[in-house]
Formats: sequence, structure tokens, C-alpha cells
Amino acid sequence: MRLMKDSGISGIGKIPESYKISRIKYLTDIFGRIGFRGYTEQDLVDEDEGPITLSPSNFKNMHMTYEKCSYISWDKYYESPEIMIHDGDILMVKTGSTYGKSCLVTGLPMEATINPQLLVFKNLKINTGFFAYFLQTDYITDLCELAVVGSTIPTMSQAKIGNFQIIIPPESEQAKITDYLDKKCSEIDTIFNEIQAQIAILEQYRSSVISEAVTRGLNESTDRYDAGIDWIGNVPKQWKAFKGKYLFAQRSLRGNSKELQLLSPTQKYGVIPQAMYEEISGMSAVKLNDSTDLQALKNIHKGDYCISLRSFQGGFEYSEYEGVVSPAYQVFFPIVKVADGYYRYLFKERSFIEKINSYTMTLRDGKNIAFSDFGNTYIPYPPVEEQEAIASYLDEKCAGIDSVIADKRNQLEVIERYKKSLIFEYVTGKKEVPA
Repeated sequence: MRLMKDSGISGIGKIPESYKISRIKYLTDIFGRIGFRGYTEQDLVDEDEGPITLSPSNFKNMHMTYEKCSYISWDKYYESPEIMIHDGDILMVKTGSTYGKSCLVTGLPMEATINPQLLVFKNLKINTGFFAYFLQTDYITDLCELAVVGSTIPTMSQAKIGNFQIIIPPESEQAKITDYLDKKCSEIDTIFNEIQAQIAILEQYRSSVISEAVTRGLNESTDRYDAGIDWIGNVPKQWKAFKGKYLFAQRSLRGNSKELQLLSPTQKYGVIPQAMYEEISGMSAVKLNDSTDLQALKNIHKGDYCISLRSFQGGFEYSEYEGVVSPAYQVFFPIVKVADGYYRYLFKERSFIEKINSYTMTLRDGKNIAFSDFGNTYIPYPPVEEQEAIASYLDEKCAGIDSVIADKRNQLEVIERYKKSLIFEYVTGKKEVPA
């Protein structure tokens, strides 16, 4: 058993006698986009017109992914050679909600640089893999929490990051630790990815269940007919079809003297109070300031729906609350008897979303999503009792699927914690690589 000593660092504890301590700035060069190196949207270009500009969205479980990339002009790329990215560089998020996350660059498909949220570690005087693993520890996460400033846009300075202390094993041991963790983490990642794939299948199944129920009903043997709903096809014979404007109307009431709570429309949680959104998401909501025209805010009631004027990604959002929303949203409500649950599911159904999205093809030319687009779209109107039956069926069915998904997400959290613990124990020398 090897001799241990007190590292003198909170959060690290004892380390082997042969290990040393250093600050990051003495082990690597640190570069980021600051000052003239920054860029604006005008510097972004289409694919094949410039190199990749990497962002936090390219980080995936310690690995790089290039499925969705942004691209920057060649002029801006060549302007800053120190932040040209190569395989073997290590990136860290210094600005934004994912601050502190880091990733070893591998498999770059073409020339690349970084966006202003990232910094890059280059010219390491320590084993690259070991350093990449050390950055994954909760010890580094805690240091980032202490270093970050700003609530709206959290940011860490390069100087503070450079002053983080890290543990340095002898060079030969760094390589052994890296090789061992590569093997163990690869096994863990395989299990992690399998569970993620299972979650994706369950989510697809959930979507299919919803789509089948809201567009075809619960009785597959029912005769069907063409009701003129081009995005669905034939519907049960007892169903009717109306343009949206004959079932729903816009709510025009505006104004607020702060007695009504400000609500946040979200794709994931529906329309909910700002405080609730911040609590369950961990994100900051846009707050009202003294210059806000309260009379421009739109009233929204329980049972109303809303849609953004400038984007449409996840369907119409349903409100369980009384309050006001930003003028950037259109608010509408049923003018005939409906089962809220049925339309809550219908307005999040994939074919409906695709139909509404078809009206936004010219969005970049300034076209807003208008209520009139929805108002002129034919939508199904099953008998109200059937709407209620479909909603009840989907509530029960989706609750069961969601419960399984939640269990699998909990498994992912356990796996991530285990992986972090494993990395910490080996990079700090608390566990020795087996002979």
C-alpha cells in the first residue's frame, strides 16, 4: 500500500506521496474569444462556406458530436490562429448555463474554431487524457461554482480557471490512469448509450400512441371518411372537421398593473409561473423591468393556449394558470364545448406541428406565425364525450410510459455519478490502477 499525504486542498483530501500540485495556468496555454476575437451573427455562414465554430451543443458525455454545427467565415477563422481547434485540444464552457463542462476534441471533420462561450487548452505539459479526465471531477465543478459570476449570463474568467489547482501524478502513472479510465469509461458509456436509446424508443412510442389516438380515435374498426383534413387523412365517421377559427378565438384583452403574475410559455412544461419555471428548470426567466409597457402584456386564463409569433417548434402551449404573457405570444381559447385534454394532446401531435410549420417557411423573410394560419386550418372535432375518452386514455397511457422513462433517466443519473466517482478516485490516487 503506497504512502499518502494531505494535499491541503479542500475537496481533494489525501493523495499519494509521489503526486505534485500545480495550477492549470502552469500546465497549459488558455485561449478564448475575447476583445477583437469576438464575432456577430453577420460572421456566421452556411455549411460549406466556412469552418465549424464549436459551441457547448457539440459536447456530448465527454465526447464531441458534430451532428449540428454552426459555421463561421474564413476571414474570421484566420483572424485568430490561436483558437484554431485540432484533435487533442481540450475545450471548456466558460459562459452560459453549462459553464464548467469540458470535452476532449477528437474526430474533427474539418477546420474548426470556437464560439465566445468556450475556451481552449493547448500545448499541455501534462498527459492530455489525464487532464481531460481531471476536468470531469466534482472538485472542478465546485471550483467553477465559486468562480462563476453573473446570474443572467453566468461567466467564468480565464484568469480564475488558470488558477485552479490540480493534482499531478508521475508521468508514467498519468498514462496508466488514462488508459485504465478509457477502458472503464468506455464500458460505462456503452451502458449509458443503450439506456438513452431505450428512452428514445419509448419517446417515439409515446408520440405514436398520442398520434394514433387523436387522429384516428380509440376504435380501429370504426368506418372512416375524408373530412378534408389534409394532414391527417380519413377520420372516424362520427367526427367532424372545422377550421380552427370556428372552434377557437383570439383573446385580445391586454394590460396589467402587476396584480397578475407573469407566466412563461415553455415547450416542456406548458404555460407556468416564472418562479416555478426557474425552480424546475434551473434557468433564469426574462424579468420585467421599469421600462416594460405593462399595458402591452397579454392576459391569459386557465384553459387558454398560446403560440409564439416568431417560432413554432413544439406545438401550442396550454395554460393551467391565470396571468399575463409577453406580447410575443398569441393567446386563444375555445369558443365551443371541448375537452381540454384532447386538444392539449392534438396541438402537440407531430403531424399538426408539421402542418403549422409549413406556414413558417418564409420566417427568415419576416413572416410571423399568425392566428389566421391556424384559423384557416381544418382540425378534427370528435364528439365531446369521445374527446374526453381519448384524453383519459392518453393520460393513463402516457403516465405509464413517462414513469418508465423517468426510471431510466434515474438510471442515467446513477451511472453518471458512478462514472464521476470512478474518475475522481483514480485521478487523485485514492485508488491505484490494477497491475
